[in-house]
Amino acid sequence: MAKKILVLTGSPRRGGNSDRLADAFIRGAESAGHETGKFEAAFKNIHGCRGCNMCWSSGTDPCVVKDDFYQLVPLIESCETAIFVSPIYFWGFTAQLKCAWDRFYAYGRGEGKKRTPIRESGLLLSLGDTDDATYRHAEGAYKDIIEYLGWADRGVVVAKGVNRKTDVLQNDALAKAEALGRSI
Repeated sequence: MAKKILVLTGSPRRGGNSDRLADAFIRGAESAGHETGKFEAAFKNIHGCRGCNMCWSSGTDPCVVKDDFYQLVPLIESCETAIFVSPIYFWGFTAQLKCAWDRFYAYGRGEGKKRTPIRESGLLLSLGDTDDATYRHAEGAYKDIIEYLGWADRGVVVAKGVNRKTDVLQNDALAKAEALGRSI
């Protein structure tokens, strides 16, 4: 059965390793008959969560902060699967991805007043380092967040040792990302 898939990227470097991972995933997903929507958070004006707990206070809007997050809302509210894509910066996700992802709190299982149809997710990471410890914090945060949201993990693909924009072309992570897309 075809699914609608949100691919949420956080890299501020177009055409880089993370972008190529996202595109490989999209190729795989679309070859399996799924519909994808790519949202590049790094090129949007999305502020972080303020922790005000005013989610849905208007009854119709998920957040009181009016910014480009509202371009992402239709995808959040119509997709069954979310794929998060980020390079690792200082042991974590990019700030651009984190700002967008934090706003998913409005859809949280306990506090959220409206649910999203998203029930599963995946994670694609790229990093210049080759040490697993460099991305473990981000992977752990991802797993904790999806557990909170009640989503199933479909997989994590990590491209290690990719610094220059084209390094991922010599890495097996592209094939793994495409295979993950086909497997959804």
